[in-house]
Amino acid sequence: MDIKTLIKAARLRTLPLSVSGIVMGSALAYREGAFRWGIFVLALLTTVLFQVLSNFANDYGDGIRGTDNADRLGPERALQSGKITPGEMRQVIGVTVLLSIVSAVSLIYVSFGSDQWLYFLIFFVLGLLCVGAAIKYTVGKGAYGYMGLGDVFVFVFFGLVGVLGSYFLYTQMLQWGEVLPAVAIGLLSVGVLNLNNMRDYENDERSGKHTLVVKMGIGLAKYYHYYLIVLAMLAMLTFSVIHLQMRWELLYLVAFVPLSVHLLRVRSNRDLKLLDKELKTVALSTFLLSVLFFIGLLM
Repeated sequence: MDIKTLIKAARLRTLPLSVSGIVMGSALAYREGAFRWGIFVLALLTTVLFQVLSNFANDYGDGIRGTDNADRLGPERALQSGKITPGEMRQVIGVTVLLSIVSAVSLIYVSFGSDQWLYFLIFFVLGLLCVGAAIKYTVGKGAYGYMGLGDVFVFVFFGLVGVLGSYFLYTQMLQWGEVLPAVAIGLLSVGVLNLNNMRDYENDERSGKHTLVVKMGIGLAKYYHYYLIVLAMLAMLTFSVIHLQMRWELLYLVAFVPLSVHLLRVRSNRDLKLLDKELKTVALSTFLLSVLFFIGLLM
C-alpha cells in the first residue's frame, strides 16, 4: 500500500468538521471553568481516528458495491482506483478500529479515573457505537447510508454526541442550555452530508444508494439544505440571547458571512459537480464558528 494513497483515502479535508463538536464542547466546558488540556488532546485524537475510520469504511463499502465508479463526481477513491485492494482496506480498517478503541479508553480513563466505573462503562459503550456507526454507514447489508438514515446518524454523532459528550467528559454533568450549540453543529454537519449527496445524486440514484436526497429529489433537497443552515445559525443566536455574558462571545458571527454567501450559491446552482467546492465552505465555516466561539470566551 502506498502511504500517499492511504493519506488520500483518509480524506484529511473532512477532519476540521469532525473536530468542530469537540472544540464547541470544550469551549462550553471552559465557560464552566472545567477545561483540561489532557481531555482536549485525547478527545481530538479519538474523534480524528473515528472520522478516518469512517472514511476508510466508506471507501471500502462504496467501492465493493460499485457506487464509486467512473460516473461519480468528486475525488477518486482508493478502492475505485485499484491502488488498494479490498483485502488491504479491510486490514487498514482493522488497525484503525484498534487505534480508535485504545484512544477512546485513554480518554475515558483521563476523564473519569479508575473510580467512576458507571461513567467509564457508558462512554466505552458509546465509543463502540461510534466505531459501529463509522463502519456501518456503507458496509454490510444493513448499511444505513443506503437507506437514507445518514442524516440522522450525522446529527446525533457529530452534534449531540460530539458537543454534549465532550462537555460531559470535562464537567460530568449536562445542562439544557448546551443543547443549542450541539444542535447547531449537528445541523451544519448534516448540511455537509446533504451537499455531498446532492453532488452525487445522479450516480447514487443509478447505483441504488437511496440517500435522503435521492428520496426527495434535488428541488426539495435544496430547501432542506436552507433549513439546515438557517436553523443552525438561529440555534447559536438563541444560545447567545439566553446566555450572553460578554460581547466577545458573539465573535462566531463572522462565520455566518461565508455560510450566507454559500446559501446564495446553492440557490443559483445548476451544475451539481460545482457543489463539491461548497462542501469545503460549510465544513470550514463550521470549524471557524466553533473556534471563534472558543476564542470569544478566551477574550
